Amino acid sequence: MFYRRKIILSLLQLFDNKIDKISLQKLLFLFTKGQTKAEYDFIPYFYGCYSYSANADLTAMVNKGMLSETTSHFTKVDTIDYIKTLKETDIKLLHEIKSCYGNMTANALMKYTYLIFPYWAINSKKAKEILSTEQLEKVNNSRPKGYRTILFTIGYEGISLEEYLNRLLRNDIKVLVDVRCNPVSMKFGFSKSQLQRYCENLGIQYMHFPEVGIQSEQRQELNTQADYDKLFTFYREKNLTKTIISQEKILNLLKEHKRIALTCFEANIYQCHRKHLAETIASLPGFEYEVKHI
Repeated sequence: MFYRRKIILSLLQLFDNKIDKISLQKLLFLFTKGQTKAEYDFIPYFYGCYSYSANADLTAMVNKGMLSETTSHFTKVDTIDYIKTLKETDIKLLHEIKSCYGNMTANALMKYTYLIFPYWAINSKKAKEILSTEQLEKVNNSRPKGYRTILFTIGYEGISLEEYLNRLLRNDIKVLVDVRCNPVSMKFGFSKSQLQRYCENLGIQYMHFPEVGIQSEQRQELNTQADYDKLFTFYREKNLTKTIISQEKILNLLKEHKRIALTCFEANIYQCHRKHLAETIASLPGFEYEVKHI
C-alpha cells in the first residue's frame, strides 16, 4: 500500500475512524505542512485547501472496502492499526494535529486555515461568510495578479497535479493551451478531459491544439540531447512551417487574455517541442511580449 494512504487511514484511526470530508482535507493539509516532504499537495478550491490526489486515494480505498463513504463523511471500516506502520516523526505529528485541532468543527478549521494560509482561500465559497472584512482583504491580497503580457510554457513531468495547477494560478494564467498531439497520460490528472475539468474549476480556460504537437511514433529512441535536437529540427521544418494559422490563433489568444501557457509533458524545456513552438510564435509579426518557462 502507498505510504500516503497509510497517513489518511492513520488520521481517521486517530479520530475514532470517522471524519467529515471538509475537516479531513483541512487536517491532512495541516499535517503535510509539518512534514519535511509533503505526502500530498493542495490547491485553493471551493472550501479552501483541497487535494485531488488525496480524494482519488480516498475513492480508491472506498472501492477496496477499506473505507465507507457518505455525502459528508469518510469512515475507516477495517481494524488494522496503521499508526504503528508510520515513521516516528509522522506519528508524533499526527498526535500534534489531534491535540491542536481535534475539537475544531469544519467551519473552525476552514477559518483557521484561511487566516494562517490565505492563499488557499482565494477560491473559497465560504470566505465571505466566515471572515471579517479585514480578514477577507488579506485573502484577496493573496490572489496572484499578473499585469504583463507573457507567453508561458509548462511541463508536468515530475510534479503533482496540484503543484502544476498552483504554478498556473501563481502566475495568473488565464488560458492553458495543450500542445500535445495525443493528450492522454498515465499520470493522474493529465489526460485531456481531466485536465480540462480541473483547470476550468479554477477559472482557467483550457484549449487543445493537437496539430502543433509531435506524433508519438516520432518520439522513439530519444536517448541523448542530440536525438532531441534532430527531432526538433525536423519539427521546425515539417510541422511549424505548415501550422502558421494555428500559431496565429495562439498569438491572438495571448493578445486577448494576456497570460497563457503552452503545456506538454517534459520538465526539461530543451527536450520538449513547446520551446520551439513558443519561439516560432514569438517570431510572428505583432509579437512584442515575453516568453517564460515555468
